[in-house]
Amino acid sequence: MTERGFAATSRVDDAGMALALAPALTPTGPQRAPEFFRGFATRPQVLARALVTLADITAMRYFQYTPTTQRDPVLSAHGDRLRAECFSACNSVYARLDVFGDGLDGGEIGFGTTNVDITADTRRMLSGVGHVELLHLQVGDAGLTAATPEAQSQERPVRMPTRWVPALGNVAELHRGTSPGFTLDAARARAFIGSLPPATASGRSGWLTPTSTGARLAARPSTGAVRIAGLHRLSALRRMLPHVRGAAFHGGAETGVAVVEIDLPGARITLGLTEEPWRGHSGEGSLLIGLATPDALDDADLVAAMLAFEPRIDVTRLQADTALPEARVRSALAVLAASGRVGWDVHDRAHFHRELPDDPARVTRDNPRLVSARRLLASDAVRRDGAGWRVRSGDGDYLVAVDPASCTCTWHLTHGTGRGPCKHLLAVLLAEGRIDEENDTNDD
Repeated sequence: MTERGFAATSRVDDAGMALALAPALTPTGPQRAPEFFRGFATRPQVLARALVTLADITAMRYFQYTPTTQRDPVLSAHGDRLRAECFSACNSVYARLDVFGDGLDGGEIGFGTTNVDITADTRRMLSGVGHVELLHLQVGDAGLTAATPEAQSQERPVRMPTRWVPALGNVAELHRGTSPGFTLDAARARAFIGSLPPATASGRSGWLTPTSTGARLAARPSTGAVRIAGLHRLSALRRMLPHVRGAAFHGGAETGVAVVEIDLPGARITLGLTEEPWRGHSGEGSLLIGLATPDALDDADLVAAMLAFEPRIDVTRLQADTALPEARVRSALAVLAASGRVGWDVHDRAHFHRELPDDPARVTRDNPRLVSARRLLASDAVRRDGAGWRVRSGDGDYLVAVDPASCTCTWHLTHGTGRGPCKHLLAVLLAEGRIDEENDTNDD
């Protein structure tokens, strides 16, 4: 097993996560303090505007509109592409920019992960990049350097908000559960984006339905329609309007999440929206079933050692390399997602690897319902009651059923299973030994 450490000390505390550059376990072996990329953008204006779009999103609080000063995407390199990821300040919008090989020229794309800020100076410089102007990028242990013939801006690595770690994990699981809705060609996608309300708007929600000229919100679902709450949360896409080549929409029937992909020359922007504008990704609890699987933590260590910044993680290969069955590999990936170390790409229908500092205690700390469920089971608070179950918790007894899932607690009555199971239902699933069965799903 290859040993991996960070090039310097990565720090995790209440103020945030300071990422030292993650050394990359590449197909040719480990690289210490690698440089991700040094070269030119083949579509400079597209790349520049896309980075500013991410900066706009991460600086925006869409619920009770408030601009902020936060602009710090996570940057990853996967050999065939560069990825930049961020969340809105309210944590209800996830944004990712994928820049592919044909969008870059002059250097090889390396492997690794870091986190940088996009300051006001860099934002102004990128906003002024013209269609044919040269844009040079350097991404690596020194952060991000962007330069045109007239200006240059350098951004050093900065702290990543600690709440982004559970949010990244929940995004992976929520997006994994979405299904394709509909697509729009270039003309209809541009018409739709051009009609989006500003970020200051609110209240426009419904079923996004394709039309002959674009897409519109409808009060009722139809074939292929995707439910979107808070259409204003897509407003940052207007900056990319001249470059849009198409759009794809995905939805989650149970969770209510929506994912929008915008196709660009040499790149793609993906936005993920929570079920409601006031709900943040960090509190969804979507990974609880996978995390509860027996041996998941030990399996995650084994699987993590086999990852090499793949843009598309091959589960079949991991099964062969680890000698683990598919269900246990997927549970291990759920643990790694909860640590922010793998993501999910709805376009490729596959996990991808990003490397963050390993903090095993965080999995427990960020999932108190799982801790409570195991405590209930250990204290003999879970007992059969006829065809169902009775769980003694606090001063009350709660009736729990599995098929279909139900519980008489306030949490389940309020949220159902859209934010993961309540602690009582989770305890029953553990008692029945059904966690492995629940988690053995086919993602293809």
